Amino acid sequence: MKKTRCHPTKGDTVFCLVGDYAISENFIIANRVLIDAAAIAGVALDGVDNAVFDLLDDTDMVGLTVIKAVSAGIAVYAAHTNADKVAAGVSGAMAARLCLKDVEILDQDGDGTGLGVVGNLPEPMPASEFVYYVKKAFGLSSVRCSHLPEGEISRVAMCGGSGSSLIGKARSSGAQAYVSGDITYHHFFTPEDFLIVDIGHFEGEVDIVNILFSLIKKKFPTFAVRTSSGLAAGNPVLYF
Repeated sequence: MKKTRCHPTKGDTVFCLVGDYAISENFIIANRVLIDAAAIAGVALDGVDNAVFDLLDDTDMVGLTVIKAVSAGIAVYAAHTNADKVAAGVSGAMAARLCLKDVEILDQDGDGTGLGVVGNLPEPMPASEFVYYVKKAFGLSSVRCSHLPEGEISRVAMCGGSGSSLIGKARSSGAQAYVSGDITYHHFFTPEDFLIVDIGHFEGEVDIVNILFSLIKKKFPTFAVRTSSGLAAGNPVLYF
């Protein structure tokens, strides 16, 4: 097993994660990415302050990917929170699928950024019809829902990825429905006039690939930009 030393920076930094970023380091990986990888790949954390992760295991998918990238001289850039906290990012792409109008940030930071979005449907619709609308918009065969409210759905809050923490914000925004992923069991006990629709973590974030593809093509018109033909296979959650 190969062992690769990684020296991340502090905080949820977004920049070149793998590549020749500095002469003194072979590659740099941000804390958040390595913390996520640690849970998945068994990466060892050696001290919180220094945040030095010692091992990347080549028998693990995450570790092997990083090792191959370093060995081949391939840089890896990750857009995480910066893609989550703008209206044109992950959640904004979700809102576009539902054709929401008057879209605004759900949990605002005060500087025009923040997590999630909230907006209005083109036309109000019954909850059962809304669930079908969501499934069709995201190309899903199934979703996880709380009970269906009797009233119509006209205002919808959304957050890509894992969004349980914004359920309270969604309710206070005046939305009758909240669409996100990774909703845990007890959160499905909702008030009678509020609906939660869990479309999945991957399903709520995958549109960012096309957004980044378009941005890179625009900024670097001489680059040959490609996306993975096996993108859908990157979802580790399978449905039967």
